[in-house]
Amino acid sequence: MKTISKTITLTDKQDDWIKAQIDAGNYTDDSDYIRDLIRREQERSAETEAICTALIEGESSGEPQPFDVSAFKERMRIVHG
Repeated sequence: MKTISKTITLTDKQDDWIKAQIDAGNYTDDSDYIRDLIRREQERSAETEAICTALIEGESSGEPQPFDVSAFKERMRIVHG
């Protein structure tokens, strides 16, 4: 996989945080930490997109149907004891 070098600017506090994460053994270097942040954000974005898609699908699935909570609980008691 091709890599690209980037230059970023951090505050002293942010730099100290990254160094602490490295010193704790969580990451090998600054780049490893930043790549992990990006991976986590990509995963979070994918999860958010999946939720949005499910919500849109639900909203467009038609009118809501009545739901009888008592009947549902009784069916669950019968099935699962």
